Amino acid sequence: MKDRKTNFDYDLVIGQQGEKLVDNIFKNSKVEVKRDFWTGTTGNIAVEFESRNKPSGISKTKSDYYAFVLAEEYRDEVIIIIKTKRLKEIAREYYLKGCIKKMGDDKTSLSVLIPIKELSNFAYDRATNSN
Repeated sequence: MKDRKTNFDYDLVIGQQGEKLVDNIFKNSKVEVKRDFWTGTTGNIAVEFESRNKPSGISKTKSDYYAFVLAEEYRDEVIIIIKTKRLKEIAREYYLKGCIKKMGDDKTSLSVLIPIKELSNFAYDRATNSN
């Protein structure tokens, strides 16, 4: 394993694969983009699922990916891109935990609040539990 971590040729191939993935996301996928102004203050990302008593947001999206542009304290310097399918899994988990908040104009929308750190922890937990 040590040779793999220090092998320039291997690292180059892995980096190029990542570049192709990002390129493919933006050229060939539908990406829903949200700007979240509260993440820096609350530590959460809000994922809307209902508005005015009707499904909305993640419940209705046709996107392949969600991109969260973190604003305010992050000054738009951080963007999180996640497959919509994975985000739905995480949102469902936090919905079942009761992490729901009324938001938007006149508080007519419902969103699931997901701790930003859980986006990476969720992937890590799934990977380690599958072994």
